[in-house]
Amino acid sequence: MKHSDEPIRVYCAGPLFNRSEREEMTAIANQLMESGYTVYLPHRDGMEFRLILDVLVERNWDKPTAAQFLHEAIFALDVYQLIIECEAMVWNLNGRTPDEGAVSEAAMAWMLGKPLIAYQDDVRSLIQGRVNPLLVGMVNFESVDEIELISNTLSEAIKNQGLKSPVSTDQLPPKVQQAIKAGHVLWEALCSEGAQEDNERIAAVVEELFAPNDPSAILA
Repeated sequence: MKHSDEPIRVYCAGPLFNRSEREEMTAIANQLMESGYTVYLPHRDGMEFRLILDVLVERNWDKPTAAQFLHEAIFALDVYQLIIECEAMVWNLNGRTPDEGAVSEAAMAWMLGKPLIAYQDDVRSLIQGRVNPLLVGMVNFESVDEIELISNTLSEAIKNQGLKSPVSTDQLPPKVQQAIKAGHVLWEALCSEGAQEDNERIAAVVEELFAPNDPSAILA
């Protein structure tokens, strides 16, 4: 159970596939931190796919195989963060269509009953100026359109909804438990001293946790 004086940890989910998207997500995270929250921002606080992939290739994995089990590692890390470490989520809906990964993360947060709010200042959508109702329904069909409003909106959602007790992993499906367990080990490695500058160390942990015992089976 989190102590009352510990900051609430927020998962920041959204598109991260170009510089402007990453800058926007960083601005969201910074605004939350300025308001006293701690955050998990995947492209900053997790692993950088390209760098770890390069190390895995140097460790004699062929690139397609390495990319596949590295994706498994990223999935486990993000699932662990969302389910265990983070108590709330901010969801960036910007884009011609919302980011697929963030949609999955929002669905997990919603099903777990965690406070979830959305930010969107992009007018593009697929359904007559509206976002798919199965998405915005998870945020009560409301969103904020200014980054400066995010912290106050999240605080209000937390006040109204409250924070859930930590999830009992025993009650989760086995595949989810497996992802959480692996993600926890990987997160501990990332939090160790000097890990963020030591891609070799992180690649070794990824390899140990996720690499196939029979690489040829992946390519068959």
